Amino acid sequence: MMKYNSIISGFLFLFLASNVSAQQIVQDAFVRADTTQKKIAIVFTADEFGDGAAIITNALKQENAKASFFFTGKFYRNKDFTNAIKKLKEDGHYLGGHSDQHPLYADWSKRDSTLITQREFRKDLRNNYAAMKRFGIHKSDAHFFLPPYEWYNKEIVRWTAEEGLQLINFTPGTISNADYTTPDMKNYRSSDDILQSVWNYEMQRPAGLNGFMLLLHFGTDPKRTDKLYRHLPEIIQRLKAKGYELVRVDELNFPTPKL
Repeated sequence: MMKYNSIISGFLFLFLASNVSAQQIVQDAFVRADTTQKKIAIVFTADEFGDGAAIITNALKQENAKASFFFTGKFYRNKDFTNAIKKLKEDGHYLGGHSDQHPLYADWSKRDSTLITQREFRKDLRNNYAAMKRFGIHKSDAHFFLPPYEWYNKEIVRWTAEEGLQLINFTPGTISNADYTTPDMKNYRSSDDILQSVWNYEMQRPAGLNGFMLLLHFGTDPKRTDKLYRHLPEIIQRLKAKGYELVRVDELNFPTPKL
């Protein structure tokens, strides 16, 4: 009987391992969903800038596509963005949290060094969701949380879970997250460079962009005139032509195996 149970346990382990291998997990957080499904989520973040609002909302409407938006409490409280937020909610997009004051959670070079106390984290996060509540967005509507600077560690993931939320992050592999860079920065990347990185990844990887969370910014510094969001119609059309279904993050498959 013990031998039989060992065999069953072995098969169970292999099943769960193969299930998880279809996703990508970094620092205990999902950064990619099921790669066997041809679904992709375009994810926008914002703290200070929202200049892409009109172009982005119109493009999504015209292409009948859904996306996900993670904003800070500062952004939700900014009256300049009130109408845009209401429009996104009205159109059925996912609206989530991105912290309140956009603090850096972990050291860039020593990731396991947390730069914020749990009390500070909790207060900041709750203020973010309090700002969201003004728009009728509750925790039950916005279970997924995307960290500021898209940077975190295992401790932050655990603290997020203790608040009843699940931390996720964008899928690495492309340089789409560089759409905020300005020409005066050493790491500046043009929209053409960014788009090329996305399409190269899609063509060169067996699973393409399956289960991908593609990060873009809802607005950028005025010093960047080459706005990636202006290419959103082209991005959506090309993804659709390749057979991808554009979904909200809560429509991706993030299985949580339990032993």
